[in-house]
Amino acid sequence: MRKLIIVVSGPSGSGKTTLINGLFRDKFCSQKLVRSVSATTRPQRTGEKEGIHYFFLSEKEFLRLRRVKKILEWTKYLGYYYGTPKEFVEEQFARGKGVILCLDFRGAIRIRNLYPKETVAIFVTPGSLDSLPERMEKRCSKTAPEEIKKRIRLAQRELKNAHEYNYCVVNEDLKKAVHDFKKIIKNEIRKRLKQ
Repeated sequence: MRKLIIVVSGPSGSGKTTLINGLFRDKFCSQKLVRSVSATTRPQRTGEKEGIHYFFLSEKEFLRLRRVKKILEWTKYLGYYYGTPKEFVEEQFARGKGVILCLDFRGAIRIRNLYPKETVAIFVTPGSLDSLPERMEKRCSKTAPEEIKKRIRLAQRELKNAHEYNYCVVNEDLKKAVHDFKKIIKNEIRKRLKQ
């Protein structure tokens, strides 16, 4: 298969992880794609495995890799760095696999600039912003109301960037959203199999 990067973005609580999990239950998609494994400087948690959940790096090593352009995109969250290792993505391409990444808008644009012909960007949006607080509360029952308000404001900003993506999947009805998401990705895979 020709090189393929699927970038998935959307507000917190829009259902990105649920859609990606649904995608990997499909045999065809799971044979053609792999989930990207991020590098991080945060400490390894109990049960996390190196190279499966994350690549755990020291801050010094992460910054060195970033400096020599071996980190494709990165962000800093709660004092720790997170990024996409170039080596991992290129290894998947060499194996004939596509890569799926879950990124914010800045990361999505960075990947698209680096791999313009290979990248397909999908924006996931909830049916309406009104449903987001409830979704966030269900997903993170211990999240403080002030944190939820911050995430809603961020979601409003993110929605303004939806037009920058190749596709938009509305996740109002989960079954339909999973179907639409799979259909888009299967079509993109098939296109690259024919090339």
